[in-house]
Amino acid sequence: MTSSRRRLLLAAATTLALTGVGAGAAHADPPPDAPEQIDNGDFSEGVSPWFSFGTGALAVTDGRLCTTVAGGLANPWDAGIGQDGVPLIAGAEYTLGFSVSATPGAAVKAVLQLGSAPYTTYAAVDAAATGTLQRVEQTFTVPDDNPNAQLIFQVGGAAQAQTICLDDVSLRGGEPPEPYVPDTGPRVRVNQVGYLPGGPKNATVVTEATTALPWQLRSAAGAVVASGTTTARGVDAASGQNVHSVDFSSYRTPASGLTLTVDGETSHPFDISGTLYDQLRSDSLQFFYAQRSGIAIDGDLIGDEYARPAGHLGVAPNRGDTSVPCQPGVCDYSLDVRGGWYDAGDHGKYVVNGGIATYQLLSTFERTKTAATADGGAALGDSTLRVPERGNGVPDILDEARWELEFLLRMQVPAGKPLAGMVHHKIHDQNWTGLPLAPQDDPQPRELHPPSTAATLNMAATAAQCARLFAPYDAAFANRCATAAKTAYSAAKANPAVYASPTDGTGGGAYDDSNVTDEFYWAAAELYLTTGAQTYLTDLTASPHHTGNVFDARGFGWQSVAALGRLDLATVPNGLPAADLARVRASVTAAADTYLTELRRQAYGLPMPGDANSYFWGGNSNVINNAVVLATAFDLTRNPVYRDGAVQAMDYILGRNALNISYVTGWGEHAAQNQHSRIFGHQLNPSMPRPPAGSIAGGPNAALQDPFVAQLLAGCKPMFCYVDDINSYSTNEVAINWNSALTWIASFLADQGDSGAVPATTCSVAYTNYGAWHGGTGFTAQLTVRNTGATAVNGWNVRFAFTGDQRVREAWLAKVTQSGATVTARNESHNAKIAPGGSVMFGFNATTTGGANPSPGLVTVNGAACSLS
Repeated sequence: MTSSRRRLLLAAATTLALTGVGAGAAHADPPPDAPEQIDNGDFSEGVSPWFSFGTGALAVTDGRLCTTVAGGLANPWDAGIGQDGVPLIAGAEYTLGFSVSATPGAAVKAVLQLGSAPYTTYAAVDAAATGTLQRVEQTFTVPDDNPNAQLIFQVGGAAQAQTICLDDVSLRGGEPPEPYVPDTGPRVRVNQVGYLPGGPKNATVVTEATTALPWQLRSAAGAVVASGTTTARGVDAASGQNVHSVDFSSYRTPASGLTLTVDGETSHPFDISGTLYDQLRSDSLQFFYAQRSGIAIDGDLIGDEYARPAGHLGVAPNRGDTSVPCQPGVCDYSLDVRGGWYDAGDHGKYVVNGGIATYQLLSTFERTKTAATADGGAALGDSTLRVPERGNGVPDILDEARWELEFLLRMQVPAGKPLAGMVHHKIHDQNWTGLPLAPQDDPQPRELHPPSTAATLNMAATAAQCARLFAPYDAAFANRCATAAKTAYSAAKANPAVYASPTDGTGGGAYDDSNVTDEFYWAAAELYLTTGAQTYLTDLTASPHHTGNVFDARGFGWQSVAALGRLDLATVPNGLPAADLARVRASVTAAADTYLTELRRQAYGLPMPGDANSYFWGGNSNVINNAVVLATAFDLTRNPVYRDGAVQAMDYILGRNALNISYVTGWGEHAAQNQHSRIFGHQLNPSMPRPPAGSIAGGPNAALQDPFVAQLLAGCKPMFCYVDDINSYSTNEVAINWNSALTWIASFLADQGDSGAVPATTCSVAYTNYGAWHGGTGFTAQLTVRNTGATAVNGWNVRFAFTGDQRVREAWLAKVTQSGATVTARNESHNAKIAPGGSVMFGFNATTTGGANPSPGLVTVNGAACSLS
C-alpha cells in the first residue's frame, strides 16, 4: 500500500448507521434481496479468501476473524485485512456493513478501492473500534465499474499494539450477475496449434445430430483438401454435450491455416507441420526463469514487460530470504533460503512441489541419453534456452533446474540441530497477500515451516538425480548433491513419519501428505540409480510400490510420486536383475495400454476418465503426466501406437475440449491469458504483464474450490468447470509442477518431427564392462557393433552416454571423443566398412570416482538406434 491514495467524491450522499460514525443525508437502501458481494463474510469457512499484510497471522476465533497489529506503524494503510474480486457497478447502490473490535482500541477504515496503483478509492467507511464488538453500516453509490475491486480494512497507525477482530462483513447491492455463459466459439473443436504430418489428427464436433455428418478439411484459401463423415459418439459425460468425432489422420501434407468444417460450423485455424512443438519446448521452460526468486529478471532474455528487480533478497519492502527464521517454536536458527522458483500464483516456495518440478526438468534432460528420438540432447544443450547462464558449457535445462536445486539444498536442517539432515517443508509469507503483487513489493515477513519426511525425501530424490546428471559438468556441485541426498535419506529413515500439518495454510498452501511410502520408494530408486549401492536396492525392492500398481487412472502428481521411481528404473540404465527390469518396463507399457483404452473411450480424446472426480485442481498436469507414461512406453518399445497416444492427448490441452480453449498462454487462437498469479497481474493492473507464452493453467476443477467459480459456475459439467479469470485460483492458477509436465511432453513432441513411420533397426550392439581397476577409480570396456541390415555400412559413428562422471582416458580401434557424458567413436581407416552380418569392435579405458556404472541404455550408429544384445 502507498500514501498516494486519493478519494473520489461519491456519486451520491451517504448514510451511516449505528456506532462510531456520523450520518449523512437520507438515502435509499438497496432492496432486501440485493445480492451479496463478499465471500465468507461470516468466516464460517475459515480464513479463505481473506488476506492480510503488515499483521500477525489471520485466525478465526469464536467465529470472528482476528489478528494482531504492531503499534507504531506510520500509516493506517501499513497494515490491512482484505478481499479481492469484489464486483462493483457504476451508479449502483451498496450497503457495506461489518462488526469490528480493537483491543485496546484503534481507528479502523474500510476502503473499497482499485486493488493496484493508483488505488482509486470508490468508498470509505471509518470506525472507532473499541474492545467491544460494534456494528457499522453505510450506504453509498459507487462511481465506477470494476469487476475486481478490493475491500481493505486499514488497521495500522495506532500507537499501541492491537488485537483486531471482524465479523459479519457484508456488501449488498448492485445487480445480480448475468448467468455466466462461456464463449466456446465454433462447435468444431480442434488442436488449435495443429497436428504432426504422420501423427493422429482428430477433432470433436458438438451437434444435435445423432447420425453421421459430412466433414471437409479446407486449405487457407478455402479449397477442400480432404473430406469424410463423422462418427456419432452420443452424450459425453464430462461435458454433457452430444458430440461426434472426426478422424482426418490420413491427410499428411504440411500446411498452415487449415480449417475443418462440419454441420455448418468452421473450426479455429491450425497447421500441419513437423516443427509445431519446437518453440513450445523453449516457451514452457521460459516460465521457470520468469518465476525465479532472488534474481533480477532480464527483459532482454524474455521481453521487457517481464523485467523486474530481484525479489526477496532483503531490499525494502521485502523482509528477504537470506536469513529466514522459523515459525515460533519450530527452530532456534535462521537459514539462507534465497533462490528457487516461486511455486505458483503466490510468492511461496514449497519443497514437495519443487521436488516433482525439478525431477521433471532433470528427467527431460536425462531422456536425451536414453531415447532414440531425442537426438542426443542437441535441442537442450548449452545456449538453446533464454537463461542468463547460457554459454557456460552446461546444458541450459540443467542450469534452470540448478536454480531450484540450490534452494532445495539450502532448506536442509544444519548439522548439530534437532532433526539434522531433514528438510524444511516450505517457506512463505506469514500472511496471505492480495492480487496483484510483484515479488520485490511483497512486505510480508517470511517464515520457515517445520521439516517433514516428505520434503526430506523429495530433496533426497532430486539431489540424487543432480549427482549423476551434473557429474560431467560440475563435479563439486554433483558431490554436494550426492552428500545432501544421502544425508537426507538417512534422516528420513530415522524420522519416517514427520508430516506437514494440513492446517498450516495461512500465507501459503499446506501441501500436506501423510503417506510417504511412495516418496521413500522414489528416493531409494534415484539413489540406487546414482550410486548402485546395495542398501538402496534393498530398500526399493522391499517397497510395496516396487511390485504394486503405481500408475493411477488419474495420473501422478506431487502427492503420488511412486511413478517417478518406476519410470526412471524403466529407462535409466541400471543393474536391476534382467527379470525384474523386464517386469518394471512391462508395467509401464501396461499402464500405457490402459491410458490408450481410456483415450479412445473419451469423445474429446484425453487419457483421463470422464467423471467429476477426474477434473480436479491442477488436473491438466495429470492429463499430461498420463501422456508422459505413453511417451515413455514409446521410448521403451518403439511402438508408434504409444507415441500417437501421447501426441493425441495434447489435443485436449491445446483446444480440443468443451470450452474450445487452449490452456497454454500464447498457443492457439483462443488461449488462456489471465491465469491466477501475483506476478502476472495484467487483468487487474494493465501495467503488469500477462503470463508468458508457454504458461499452462491448472484446468477444470469440478470441486469449484475458490469463491469466484463457486458462485459463477455452480452446477457445471466437469469439463466446463473452468474460467480464464485471475480470481479463480482453483481452476486457473499457474504452478511449476504443471509447467514441468508441459516441458517434458513438449520436448518429447518436438523430438518426434513429422511423427512418421518408426524405422526398423539395422544394427545390434553388445557392451562389455571388463571390470574396475585401481580400487574402483577406472574400468575397461568394449563395444561390438553388428550390421543386421541388408546393405554395407561404409564409415561409422557410434554414440552413447554415460550415466555419471565416467571419462574415457584412451581407446583403441576407434577415434573416441567425449563431450559431457556423451561418447562418440569414429572408425579408423582400416575398419570403416561393416558388411551385412559383419561386426566391428573398439575398446577403451575410462576413469570414474565410483557410483553406478551400468551399460548404456541407448547406442546409435550413424544416428540410428541399435538393439542391445
